[in-house]
Amino acid sequence: MCTQSCLDFISGYLTEDEVRGKSVLEVGSLDVNGSARQLVTRLGPAGYVGVDMELGPGVDEVCSAEGLIERFGAAAFDIVVSTEMLEHVFDWRKVMRNLKGIVKPGGLLLVTTRSIGFGYHAYPYDFWRYQLEDMRVLFADFCIIELIDDPLSPGVFVKASRPATYKEANLDQHSLYSMITRRRSVNVSEKQIAGFHARKRALLPLRALERGIRSVRKRVLGR
Repeated sequence: MCTQSCLDFISGYLTEDEVRGKSVLEVGSLDVNGSARQLVTRLGPAGYVGVDMELGPGVDEVCSAEGLIERFGAAAFDIVVSTEMLEHVFDWRKVMRNLKGIVKPGGLLLVTTRSIGFGYHAYPYDFWRYQLEDMRVLFADFCIIELIDDPLSPGVFVKASRPATYKEANLDQHSLYSMITRRRSVNVSEKQIAGFHARKRALLPLRALERGIRSVRKRVLGR
């Protein structure tokens, strides 16, 4: 998935000199509402692989974000791109470990994701929100090149490079804003997730009724 502002970030902060002749991996590459693939491939990479949880447009291989290193090996790609995926993963620490671990020394990692204030959008789940200060912590073991807010909606964009001497940061106690608990949380439990979805299902009939009332009011009263 890729919004227009994500596409603008990729095209504005990834150059031909950085891409030409390099290997590229896109994580979360299913083209639902846009894709970074064409923007990157026109810059002349040696190869481009898109992975996601299911087959579809833009997906070359089914692979979870948690299983990248197991599938491709450590330090396997020069450039790794992930747009609008990170908020949807349950175990964000394991995913970050895989995203960073699969980048070659000196290689680039570009990530876009959503921040506090962006509405719930399950595909099929929506767990976390990331702020600028979170990304400074999450990428403390990388060299941050660009770190900016999404100019169009609540979100954050990161471009970082893997240093030659890489030592993974310990993120065990870092808390993110959770869409499940509606506060910063180090972890969320399966019980909390089940309760959250049960409450959302219970609200569906009420919301449908409210939409019906608004529709009738608009037809009858014109407002």
